[in-house]
Amino acid sequence: MEPITMYSTSWCPDCRRAKSFLKERGVDFREVDIEKDPSGEAIVIKANNGNRTVPTLEVGGRYFACSPFDAEQLAGELNIPLNP
Repeated sequence: MEPITMYSTSWCPDCRRAKSFLKERGVDFREVDIEKDPSGEAIVIKANNGNRTVPTLEVGGRYFACSPFDAEQLAGELNIPLNP
């Protein structure tokens, strides 16, 4: 599987759900808190047409937002099982 980067914030409930979803399935990812990393925030804004949407994930140069959290969408985007 290609490396996954999740752009998130500490207060975002959708981010917490996405992180739990990935951890439950043993999927490794790197997390970037956009409130602590201005370059991460810029990436999120560019990837989401000017919106500060989290979580935004990057896989192999492809960006997509998962807000509101949707387990089926995330599983499909990453080609991982919906159920652990």
